[in-house]
Amino acid sequence: MTINYDELSKKVLALDSQVRFAGVANSKGELVAGGHNENVEGILSGDEVKMSMHYALQKRELYTNLAYKIGKETSSITEYEKVTMISVPINSNELFMISTEPRADYLKIIDYVHSALDSQKDA
Repeated sequence: MTINYDELSKKVLALDSQVRFAGVANSKGELVAGGHNENVEGILSGDEVKMSMHYALQKRELYTNLAYKIGKETSSITEYEKVTMISVPINSNELFMISTEPRADYLKIIDYVHSALDSQKDA
């Protein structure tokens, strides 16, 4: 069964008021689903959002080289002063990306995304 990424993105945005952005990037760094929470002002411009996706994908590729030793990546969290960036690999070509306010309960958000992706894979 195919996962509806737009629907999942909307559910993640609704999960916690501190979620600023939820969406899926493909291996080319293109946003294929999702978007910003309408109630928050964006920090990055359009080109900067693309750069952010590119950097997240690049970081994922770097750690993939160590997967044979440390296991496959299940999520990545980077905390900045103004925002927390979260990425959850969906498959080898897609990355679910989330940004939150600092100090948000990101483990709850990550658990929700994993549960939603796993339930769709099992369906």
